[in-house]
Amino acid sequence: MAEMPGDLGTKARLIHELLLAHYGEPAWRDSLDPLSELVLTILSQNTADVNSGRAYRALRAHFPTWEAVLEADPAELAQAIRVGGLAHVKAPRIQAILRRLREERGDLSLDFLGNMSVAEARDYLLALPGVGPKTAACVLLFSLHKPAFPVDTHVHRVTRRLGLVPPKATPEKAGLLLEELLPQEAYYPFHINLIRHGRAICKAARPRCEACPIAQECDYLHLGRGA
Repeated sequence: MAEMPGDLGTKARLIHELLLAHYGEPAWRDSLDPLSELVLTILSQNTADVNSGRAYRALRAHFPTWEAVLEADPAELAQAIRVGGLAHVKAPRIQAILRRLREERGDLSLDFLGNMSVAEARDYLLALPGVGPKTAACVLLFSLHKPAFPVDTHVHRVTRRLGLVPPKATPEKAGLLLEELLPQEAYYPFHINLIRHGRAICKAARPRCEACPIAQECDYLHLGRGA
């Protein structure tokens, strides 16, 4: 019998508590302003966190203001962020966003999103060049502390294996479903602990099911479902 939404909510909250017991309560990292968070998240696309961090620091070292980034030669900008990978894609994307902000707002800032509802801020971000649901959710959650649930590859894999979201759910759909299953105050710690779990135990190729603190709740292990 398929689990009903209420059952899934109970299951999600139980998994959240088990992950807290295993990994602890994650501390909030220092917040960046929304535009900085957006650029950092774009640099993190399709690369490891360590490389995106290096790319962001190199970007700010070479171009200390967003005006300088906007006016930079595209090849020079791409060279500055090359350590993050896909620089030829990310550099014009960042400049296109800055150009849009200057044209629409007359200011290279996203601070105004703090005065919007979650839905309004999400819609504005999604309308920017190259910004998808995960990137928008990262800005909302990490910078603005608004209730949004980013779904990266680890979160997507683990929640499908657990049966919290359907096996064929897209990351965008998974994020919306997870937002319905959990109280808003759980979004950040659950997101972080799912990533920790995906990196340490619920790995893509060889999940360490024998060491899993939430194995009893896992469809992948017990029912042969999931990714």
